[in-house]
Amino acid sequence: MDSPEPPIVQSGGVTIAVDNSVSNVPMWPALVIPVLTVLSAGETMHRKDIFDAVAKVAGLGSEARAEMLNSGGYRYEQRMGWVLSHLSKAGWVDRPARGYYAINDEGRLGLSEHPEGFDYSQAREFFARFWPSSVRGAIDETSNDGAVAATVDILDPVEQIEDGISRIEQEFGEELLERLRGSHPDFFEQAVVDLLLAMGYGGAEQRGKRIGGPNDEGIDGIIDQDALGLDRIYVQAKRYKDGNNIGRETIQAFVGALHGFGATRGVFLTTSAFTPAAVDYSRSVQSRVILIDGQRLVALMIKYRVGVQIKQKYTTVEIDADFFD
Repeated sequence: MDSPEPPIVQSGGVTIAVDNSVSNVPMWPALVIPVLTVLSAGETMHRKDIFDAVAKVAGLGSEARAEMLNSGGYRYEQRMGWVLSHLSKAGWVDRPARGYYAINDEGRLGLSEHPEGFDYSQAREFFARFWPSSVRGAIDETSNDGAVAATVDILDPVEQIEDGISRIEQEFGEELLERLRGSHPDFFEQAVVDLLLAMGYGGAEQRGKRIGGPNDEGIDGIIDQDALGLDRIYVQAKRYKDGNNIGRETIQAFVGALHGFGATRGVFLTTSAFTPAAVDYSRSVQSRVILIDGQRLVALMIKYRVGVQIKQKYTTVEIDADFFD
């Protein structure tokens, strides 16, 4: 089945397709015409200069330009890089030197024949034919509906890999959250202390411990930021079901516990969520209180490998420019 096409907006006179559900950066088909427009001045430009110029033409704001891929690098540069790859394969731009691009007669013709640019489906179908036959053959073996959707897999592989990993982690995160909700309170309290230590709190000596119990005075763990324990972070952990959200009163009690210890910083972690009143209160108090809900909790556990293990590693390659210098 074909993927739904992103909504269309007008930005700086250029039609832009924006995938708002994932990113503020336009999908790569929307950047084809802006790239050709920038190059149409006739200059041979370095790819970084092209990226900067196209960002202005396409009206990319600071948030869009700041988006990072999980593997590193800026998302808008990744997508513009794929536009340059497609245009090179289609013979619309020349590469007179490494990292430099210039529009040619075919590119100028393409710009004049496609002034409105490409929508998502049109771009996938148009540029797929310039890929190696072995790749096209794999696509041709699918059904007609699947052929168009499968073409996406060859157009932006880094983002395809990251999207797949994100879906796996999302599914795994739900299972991880259910296991935490079903764990013993002592286990959960230790798990959140382990997480904070894995994140780097407590220093190299891992100075942190669980102190939860019937006489814990509202504190489940302590992290010492220095060897003498002069700078401490106090931890509270609540293992609640989905929908049983933490309210303002509970956060007030935690802040009161912090004051009882003469503390100024605390972290409150839960397997549920926080009400808006609780969030507003945590921001208004003088003590520095960080709230971590269930979704962020499992995301951090996955990121810092707490309660999880690596099942498989995948690698990507690029040309080693130093080898050829």
